[in-house]
Amino acid sequence: MTLRLNPLSDTIGIEAVGIQLTDAPSRADIETLRNAFSQRSVLVIRDQRLEPDAMLGVVKRFGEVFEQHNKRFSLPECPEIHYIWNQERFPNGKRYIPGEGYHTDHSNDAVPPKATVLHAVKLPDFGGDTQFVDMASAYDGLSSDLKARVDGLQAVHVYQSSHSARKLMAVEGAKRDVVSDEVVHPLVRTHPENGRRSLYLNPIRIERLVGLDNEVALPLLNDLLEHATQEKYQYRHKWKVGDLVMWDNRCLMHKANGDYDHSQDRYLLRVMLKGEKPS
Repeated sequence: MTLRLNPLSDTIGIEAVGIQLTDAPSRADIETLRNAFSQRSVLVIRDQRLEPDAMLGVVKRFGEVFEQHNKRFSLPECPEIHYIWNQERFPNGKRYIPGEGYHTDHSNDAVPPKATVLHAVKLPDFGGDTQFVDMASAYDGLSSDLKARVDGLQAVHVYQSSHSARKLMAVEGAKRDVVSDEVVHPLVRTHPENGRRSLYLNPIRIERLVGLDNEVALPLLNDLLEHATQEKYQYRHKWKVGDLVMWDNRCLMHKANGDYDHSQDRYLLRVMLKGEKPS
């Protein structure tokens, strides 16, 4: 097989076909995939069939594994991998939709993950797409006045923002003791590999902006979110069983859609990769 790359939208998303990651791909092919990821932010590798240990081995070729916060979802046989499953429920019986609402993963960590990798094992017949938002292009699209206003601002990130409509599962186990109560990150960050600046928003995690009253900060954050989530800044991924999708949390937001028959399973495996302190 020969590795081929196909763009999936104007600015983000690239599809890789003609490669089986379990067949010991060449160093050159791995480097091609790394470069594609760095430039296009969402890397979709089609037609993979990976058991958890094989997935872990593949993902480690792209970076060091980040320890995920909530051990409730870890696989007993491979704890570094977590599962995403639509049959989980909150203690009150309400269905839990993993990934619901725009966000970037684990921004409440002092050093958030650079990337998240999902592998699709079971999917509903229809729906359940993931929408990705290009936060670098969204930043580029701000007016000069708004850029000047947001540059230099800092946001306080917590596990569960009091302003978020989406509620998260409580962290269980020993990891709860090391999840920070709050961390501070820039509202605009610079990508360490390609140098682009992007908005670093997370409606689920941001509690406040440093030095601004909420009467000012919350409307500003809402305006930025509305601007960033315009369709022109998005790539919408329609999953296929066997997809291995890696995305860049440093310059994207994403959300999973719950628009499918929940009597059908949506089950994916998840690994994260260590990143850098946002700057």
